[in-house]
Amino acid sequence: MPTNQQRREAVKRKLERQQERRAEDARKRRRYTVVAAVVAVVAVVVGVVALTMITNRTADEVTASPPAVTPSGIPTEPAPPLKRPTALPAAATCAYPVGQAATKPAQPPATANISAEGTVGVALDTNSGQIGLTLDRALAPCTVNSFVSLASQGYFDGTSCHRLTTAPGLQVVQCGDPSAQGSGGPGYTFADEVFPELTYGRGYLAMANSGPNTNGSQFFMIYGEAQLPPSYSVFGTITPDGLKVVDEIAKKGHDGSLDPSPGGGKPITEVSIQKATVAS
Repeated sequence: MPTNQQRREAVKRKLERQQERRAEDARKRRRYTVVAAVVAVVAVVVGVVALTMITNRTADEVTASPPAVTPSGIPTEPAPPLKRPTALPAAATCAYPVGQAATKPAQPPATANISAEGTVGVALDTNSGQIGLTLDRALAPCTVNSFVSLASQGYFDGTSCHRLTTAPGLQVVQCGDPSAQGSGGPGYTFADEVFPELTYGRGYLAMANSGPNTNGSQFFMIYGEAQLPPSYSVFGTITPDGLKVVDEIAKKGHDGSLDPSPGGGKPITEVSIQKATVAS
């Protein structure tokens, strides 16, 4: 039977073991608290970084503009002067029948005794610079007659060039639609003035159309290649200084909004014709 001394020592040892366990438990709790705090701090930092990245990405995605589509190369030399294989008579008779509703009011031009000789100059004052045009009556007298009439009436003033193409084989800037949507016109149409040998090249000025004999007010300026069938009336050329302006417009690219058909898109920098002036 244990003595009182033995019982006191047993109680003392038990108390020591309990104190040791409590001390160990306290140490463990402190370690867990530190680890938990570190994990929490790391989680907060990671969360802040992730949120910042997501927020920035979202902001970028919302505010970023589509990448500009620019030409891979622009020829430096204009195409050779264009002439008809067979000259036209000195005067022409033209017809401008009423077509779809006019996007902007315009009077049809005169129809009788239209000159098919000589040239006339037109200056397009744009927000990108002045683009000089030389219209050739010997190529397309009825087209020149209409363009001069529209320019004299202020039809092109305050309109935008709504289309730019940069793909190899078609490098043009298209203008002349007051609606800037690609479907507007003066309310009348007129016939194509083309010939089988017709080709297109840098520096030419031609009419846009939506099919045979549907010419109106829309035209395109060729700054590079234009591998097209002979279905678009060429009626003049762009001056060397004017071509430099067109080149700069083309280099800024388009937004691709018209791809794949009809191709190209709106110029990245809006091109506005402020005034078209016919040389006296």
